[in-house]
Amino acid sequence: MTAITAAMVKELRETTGAGMMDAKKALVENNGDMEASIDWLRTKGLAKAAKKAGRAAAEGLVSVATNETCTYGVAVEINAETDFVSRNDQFQSLVDNVTSIAKAGWDSVEALADADMNGKSVRDTITEAIGKIGENMNLRRFESVKVSEGFVASYVHNAVADGKGKIGVLVGLESSKPRADLETLGKQVAMHIAAANPQFLNIESVDPDVLERERTVLIDQAKEQGKPEEIAQKMVEGRIRKYYEENCLTEQTFVMDGETKISKLLGEDITLTGFTRMVLGEGVEIEETDFAAEVAQAVNG
Repeated sequence: MTAITAAMVKELRETTGAGMMDAKKALVENNGDMEASIDWLRTKGLAKAAKKAGRAAAEGLVSVATNETCTYGVAVEINAETDFVSRNDQFQSLVDNVTSIAKAGWDSVEALADADMNGKSVRDTITEAIGKIGENMNLRRFESVKVSEGFVASYVHNAVADGKGKIGVLVGLESSKPRADLETLGKQVAMHIAAANPQFLNIESVDPDVLERERTVLIDQAKEQGKPEEIAQKMVEGRIRKYYEENCLTEQTFVMDGETKISKLLGEDITLTGFTRMVLGEGVEIEETDFAAEVAQAVNG
């Protein structure tokens, strides 16, 4: 039997919004398995649907940029220790230079880290900058979006400088329409992505394992309510449609008018090739410390 700690109960409560005793019971019932405990709470109607969005615990900058033809875009995350450094001119210049190199096209963040940057690798240049700026830094992520014909739009929410901030978005619009039309629409869709946080491009791209897990939870919820199997299945199909509307970009309602579905907004002559929504520090957790306890420990030797 896995020991259930206060930290585990706290994490489950923060993830699901469940009460302390319900969270503890869920962990006990599922032998400490966090994912199973989330599903258990949802089945009992004691938790909200949890999206796997990690807490933004790291500092630094997310940077987005496109090539001259706007057919290829990149998003880069470089982390630092404090928010203060994100406003440092040296750090911002470093981020700009790495982003510029990223536009050459790379298969992975590791390949970008090995790329040449004025005679040194990107990785070594960042290491050298650590000594100058005085904070630990690292190149964490690199993602790209491209189209063969059309426009890749970029957007930074609450930018601290041109193309740099804490949330960066890229979206690819494949089309033969005039660039001016695609540029306006692309910016609007990118802003929508920043606000609505879609998990998938369209229904076809939904992870089958994620969908099956969602379906299982919804069926169990219906059964908990005493619904017959046939009714439960019909209820689930309706809820799955709702899941698509909440999580698939093409099925979401455009946040700027609250009425139009994104697929309708695009029309028949524009195809979404992909998108990325990069949030600074997403998925990175830092150890939380109890300052009072640290002081007490120091005093007591």
